[in-house]
Amino acid sequence: MIAISTTGKLYRQLMQLRPHLLLLSLSLPLLSARQAAAQTASRSAPPFTARLMNLEAAANTTFTYNAQLRNAAPVPRIFRLSGRVPEGWGISFKVEGMQVTSINIDSGRTQDIQVEISPTPEAKPAKYDIPLVAVTGMDSLKLALEAVVKGTYNVQLTTPTGRLSDDVTEGSRKEIRLVVKNMGTIPLDNLTLSSQTPSQWQASFEPATIAQLAPGKEAEVITTLQVPDKTIAGDYVTNFTVKNNYSTATASFRMTVKTSLLTGWIGILVILLALGAVYYLIRKYGRR
Repeated sequence: MIAISTTGKLYRQLMQLRPHLLLLSLSLPLLSARQAAAQTASRSAPPFTARLMNLEAAANTTFTYNAQLRNAAPVPRIFRLSGRVPEGWGISFKVEGMQVTSINIDSGRTQDIQVEISPTPEAKPAKYDIPLVAVTGMDSLKLALEAVVKGTYNVQLTTPTGRLSDDVTEGSRKEIRLVVKNMGTIPLDNLTLSSQTPSQWQASFEPATIAQLAPGKEAEVITTLQVPDKTIAGDYVTNFTVKNNYSTATASFRMTVKTSLLTGWIGILVILLALGAVYYLIRKYGRR
C-alpha cells in the first residue's frame, strides 16, 4: 500500500510538471537555432566596422568615429592601424583613451577603437573619403569612412576702430564699444560674452548674448566698466571673451586709470599744509 501511494504521488507530480517539460522541450531547439544563427552572423559580419561611417562637421573641429575590430582567427593577433587622409590632415587611433598604432586582440574578441580625424582649417566644404586599414600578417582589413566638411567656425572680438585701450577716472564708469564678427562660413548661435577684470572692478554687457550671427555679419556690444573708488593710478588690463560651443575669441583691453581733479587738488593742499607746518616750526624753533 505504501508503494502504491508513493507511485501515485510521483505520477501526480509528473503530471503537474508535464506542461513545463513540454515547453522546455520546445524551447531547446529554438535556443540552439538562435545560437547557431548568432554564430553564423558573427562569422559573416565584417571584421572592421564603424557605428557611423559618415560624419559632418566644421573644418576646425575633430571628426570622431567609433569603430570595432574583430579577430576571427583561432589565435591572438596583432593589428597595425593606419589611414590615408588629405595632405595636412591628422589622424589618430585611441583604445581606452590611449593613442595607439597597433593592438593585440584575442581570438574571437572584438575591440572598440576611437578614430579621430582633424582637417586643416583651410579645408574646403566637400565630402572626403578616408580609407582605414588594419594589417595583421598577410591579411588587411579595410574600412571606408567619410568626412563631410561643411565650412568653418570663426568668431572675432574687437572694437569699431581696432583700438584696445582707453582712459578712465577712478571711481567712475566707462562705456566701451565692442564688435563681434563672424569670420567663418557657418552661422554662429548662442554667443555669450564674459570678462576677467581687475580685483573689485565690475563689467556688464548689453546685450550679454547674441542668439545668432550669420557669416560675414557683425554685432555691436556695449560694455560698461565700473572702476572702484581709490583705485591707484596706472594701467589695468581687462580680458573680454565671446564664445559658444564651437568657437571663442578674446580681446585684452588696457585701461589707464587717472585720479580725479578733486583728489589732485586735495593732494596739493595737503602738500602745501605740510610745507607750511615745516616753515612754521623752523621760524619758531630756529631762533633758539
